Amino acid sequence: MPASTGASTRVGAGTPVTDHSPAPAAASRAADSRVDLGTPAYRRMSLALFLAGVATFALLYSTQALLPLISADYGSSVSDVSWTVAAATGGLALFVIPMSALSERFGRRATMTGAIAVAVGIGLVVPFAPSLGVLVALRAVQGAALAGLPASATAYLAEEVRPRALVTAIGLYVAGNSVGGMSGRVITGWVAQEWGWRVALAVLGVLAVACAVAFRMLLPAPRHFTRGSLRPGVVARTVKDHLGNPLLRRLYAIGALFMTVFGGVYTVIGYRLTQEPFSLPQGVVGSIFLVYLVGTVAASGSGRLVGRFGRRGTLYLSGALTAAGLLVSLSDRLPLVLLGLVLVTGGFFAGHSAASSAVSGTARHGRAQAAALYQSAYYIGSSVGSTAGAVAFHAAGWGGTVAVGLLAVAGVAGITLLGTLAARRTALAA
Repeated sequence: MPASTGASTRVGAGTPVTDHSPAPAAASRAADSRVDLGTPAYRRMSLALFLAGVATFALLYSTQALLPLISADYGSSVSDVSWTVAAATGGLALFVIPMSALSERFGRRATMTGAIAVAVGIGLVVPFAPSLGVLVALRAVQGAALAGLPASATAYLAEEVRPRALVTAIGLYVAGNSVGGMSGRVITGWVAQEWGWRVALAVLGVLAVACAVAFRMLLPAPRHFTRGSLRPGVVARTVKDHLGNPLLRRLYAIGALFMTVFGGVYTVIGYRLTQEPFSLPQGVVGSIFLVYLVGTVAASGSGRLVGRFGRRGTLYLSGALTAAGLLVSLSDRLPLVLLGLVLVTGGFFAGHSAASSAVSGTARHGRAQAAALYQSAYYIGSSVGSTAGAVAFHAAGWGGTVAVGLLAVAGVAGITLLGTLAARRTALAA
C-alpha cells in the first residue's frame, strides 16, 4: 500500500478508500527491533561490553606500569622489556582480521567468549614466566587471543543497537577500555610495590577472570546477526572493498596515529617518573594511571562531541588537546606533567571513539572486517608507539618521546584536513 499523502486511493470499481498506512520513517522506526537507549537490554549489553573492555585493556597492557621492575628482575634494557607490551599489541594487530572472519561465521558472542576465555587463561600463566623471552612469547599469544574481542564487539553493537545509540554504545565500550587500563596499572603498581610484579600480574589475572564471567552472563544473545563466509576469497574481497574506501582508509590511519602517541607516552612515563627529578615509588607511579578516568569521561561523552562539532571537528579538537598535553608534559614540575597526561588521555579517547564509531557507521557490509582493519591499524600504532617511544626516550629522554607523539598528531591533523577538503569538493560537485 502506498504511503499516506493525505489523498485517497481507489480500489476495485472506484470506491474511495483512505490510506491510513504510516509514513515510511515511522514505519521503519516501528519495525526496527534493535536495542535503543535507556532500555534494560541496552543497559545489560553496555555493562557486558564495558566489562569486556575492562578485561581487554587490563590484560593487554598489564606489564606496562611494571616495566622498571621487570627490567631489574631480568637485567634487561627499557627497549628490550618494552616488547612485553609491543608483542601483545602486535599479536592483536596480526590476528584481528582472522578473528573477525571467525566472528562472521560463528557469531560475535561465541567469538568474544572464546577469545576472552583463552586470554584470561594465559593471564594466569604469565606471572610464572621464567625468562623475558618466555614472557614476551606468552604476551604475543595473549594479544592474539584478545584479537577476538575488539572487532567483534563493535560489529555486535552496529548490528544490535539503533544508529542513534551507536556512538554512545561504542563510547561506553571504549570507556571500559580506559577503566581496564587504569585499574590494571593502579592495582599492579601498589601490589608490585609490596609483593613484586609477578604477584601483581596474578592479581590482575583473577580480576580479568571475574570480568569475563560477568560479561558472558550479561551479554544478550544476538538477534540480528547474519552468518557470513569463512572462504578466504570472500574475506579478501571484503577487506579489499574496505581498503578501497577513502573514508575508511583515513579513519584507519587516524586510529593508528592516535595510538602511536598513547602507546609511546604510557610505555615510557613509568621510567620517567621513577627517575630524577621525580623519583616516585612504584605504587605512586601506578596511581598516576588514575588519569585514565579522564579517558572514561571523554569516551562516554564522545557522542555529544560528535553531535555538536561533527566527526571532523571532534578529531581536530582531540588532536589539539593531545598536542597541548605533550607540550605541557615537558615540564619538570609534577603537577604540569600530570596536567599534560590529562590532556593527552582526554584527547586520545575522544578521538579514538569518534574514529571507531565512524568506521562502524560507514561500513555497509562485512562490519567485523571493517572494524578489524581499524583495530589492526590501531594496535600496529600501539606497537610502533611503544617501541619508538622507548627508543626515543633512551636516545633523547622525554623530549624524544614527545617529538614522536607530536609527529603522529601532525599526521592526524593532516589526514583530517584531507577529509575536510574531500567533503567540500563533494558538496560543490553535488
